[in-house]
Amino acid sequence: MELVDNKPDVSVQEAEFKRLLGYPRRHELEDRARELADATRQWFAEHGRPWIYARKADAVELVGERLIISGTKFSSKHLHDQFKTAEAHGAVLVAVSAGRECEEKARELWQAGKPDEYFFMEMFGSAVVEHLVTVASGRICGWADSQKMVALPHYSPGYSGWDVADQNKLWPLIRQNRTQGFPGPLEVMDTGMLRPKKSLLAVFGVTRHLDKVQSARHLVPCGNCFLPNCQYRRAPHKHSPPQIESVNRLQSDLPENLPAKRASASGLNQNAKYSVGTKALRKWSQERLELKTLPDGSVEALFRYEGTTCSNLGQPLEFHYHIKLGLSERGCIISDALCVPAPGDIGHTKQCEFLADAGSLMDHIAGEKPLLGKPLDDVLTWARPHSPSGCYCDADRRAHKWGLALEVLHFTLVQREKRLANGQPATILK
Repeated sequence: MELVDNKPDVSVQEAEFKRLLGYPRRHELEDRARELADATRQWFAEHGRPWIYARKADAVELVGERLIISGTKFSSKHLHDQFKTAEAHGAVLVAVSAGRECEEKARELWQAGKPDEYFFMEMFGSAVVEHLVTVASGRICGWADSQKMVALPHYSPGYSGWDVADQNKLWPLIRQNRTQGFPGPLEVMDTGMLRPKKSLLAVFGVTRHLDKVQSARHLVPCGNCFLPNCQYRRAPHKHSPPQIESVNRLQSDLPENLPAKRASASGLNQNAKYSVGTKALRKWSQERLELKTLPDGSVEALFRYEGTTCSNLGQPLEFHYHIKLGLSERGCIISDALCVPAPGDIGHTKQCEFLADAGSLMDHIAGEKPLLGKPLDDVLTWARPHSPSGCYCDADRRAHKWGLALEVLHFTLVQREKRLANGQPATILK
């Protein structure tokens, strides 16, 4: 299967465009904002050159925690687990782009001193990319259905847990063995940044095991697919796809009288100093942290801590930190927090304090919710003991681990915002 489309449908839904502009769901564009939105659509319809490319790759292997497609290894644990759960036997590799024209036009508008027009053009380019991925997903679902297979949700380098630098491996793989000319220009820089930046590379798994997908709802791509009137839909649309551009960053340089409603800024300290080294933070961010955005804009995070007991010859243990963040006038607020043993972990039962009084220890672990109701930034000034032992037997050691979890979360979100500010794909909150 190979798909080339250099004239795809770009009828971006109004609701998706408004979402990226930062407007509330039920807000109606009026006056200047309506004029800007219509003018942007009209310009893109006349001058935009969007395109879609997709091809199927059959050689899929799972080795350890690595996914190997046609001999190329990828580091995404999320994608590996998705393929493993669904028993995926193949993959569809996708590249989409809004084209370089809208990026060039946005730059021209900025240089001409037209920040309002610039902002609307930037956001429409992002909306086009999201729309193209949705269109590609619909076509892949249709093709898979005709082959008695099911397509899985797409995942991309730069999403949570997948290093954006892997775009340098995915891009050559997409172009490998193609039989048709490529529909448009695209290049990947050493950092993983795409040019044109209004572009996206993605991997869709495909499986013959419909029962595996039906039993795991997160493997159904329909939940964040807003393609209207899709005959292959198996679940209702619940969540909008993650944003590939930061509305906050693009708005930060614009005049205060911009007609678009400004989205709440995260308020995170972009020049944070952490108690942990950057190398460790980056590694844990990629390997131990999972993020998901909810429809109300809040964020759910899962951080996996792996340590050892202080007794019984150092038995391995794993705890999960569930953290929820919300936005308010005070910035990014910790609205919920919970630490529990990982499913199936038995190492925590080998701790000396567990053996002495299991109920008391587990109550302490579950009841401690440091910085609850406070801005996430407060972790940077939180005076807590340095107690790096791997076990959970006393409060100092538990506080140390909470600090690690919150610092990794802070670091990840700050790095995401910085990538967005540079036009790179974000570590998507998914």
